[in-house]
Amino acid sequence: MTQPAMIQPTASFKENLQALPPIEGIERLELVNAAGEVVDTIENQPGKQGSLSVYQYLLAIFGSLTAEAATHGLAVFAEHTEDAQNRPGAHPNIDRLFDIQGGAAPLTLRVVKG
Repeated sequence: MTQPAMIQPTASFKENLQALPPIEGIERLELVNAAGEVVDTIENQPGKQGSLSVYQYLLAIFGSLTAEAATHGLAVFAEHTEDAQNRPGAHPNIDRLFDIQGGAAPLTLRVVKG
């Protein structure tokens, strides 16, 4: 797989998703802390596929989930980022990006193929 180009996020999550690499063949994405422990997963299932697409893209562009990657990811989530700010806990995968952007420890991402 060739490395995708960094996109210029628009104000529309739907438009941004169309610019991201496909997620076919991915079973889940594992989020791994510095100790090597899997702290969360994003499954390839309805309701999670948008987050899976964004996180897979961030992995391809940045190599891990750093503050810089989190900031870009929040732009990609577009209107959902504002909703997450207004409703903490409603969008845990966006909340995680806020945490990392705000100084939480970076995470490594691992793709698990189906």
